[in-house]
Amino acid sequence: MENNRTRRNSPPVKVYCLPDERAQLQANAVAAHRSLSTYLLTVGLGYEVRGILDHQCVEELIRINGDLGRLGGLLKLWLTNDERTAAFGESTIRALLRKTEAVQDELRAVIRSVVIPQAERQEL
Repeated sequence: MENNRTRRNSPPVKVYCLPDERAQLQANAVAAHRSLSTYLLTVGLGYEVRGILDHQCVEELIRINGDLGRLGGLLKLWLTNDERTAAFGESTIRALLRKTEAVQDELRAVIRSVVIPQAERQEL
């Protein structure tokens, strides 16, 4: 006799919940890139739900990192008295530093959007 031990052949577990609770469970499952059933089974068995990082956020982090690298390279050239930066005055360097700080702030914001769950961001 064949062993037909699959989840589809097993009786389902019902969970009674309010519509807003179901919506939150569904949102959590979507955020983890899982079906509602898989999400509930994973959580119910005590496993950590590992979400998949949003590729757009990763691309944004890569872009911001590149911007910081270019800004750092310009600053390094100026600090080494490279002749290509002879025309850079103090105001230009200060503007570069302000731009670096702005890019760092942008980087922090993107990291927060990836690391801090949606519900916690709304509370902040």
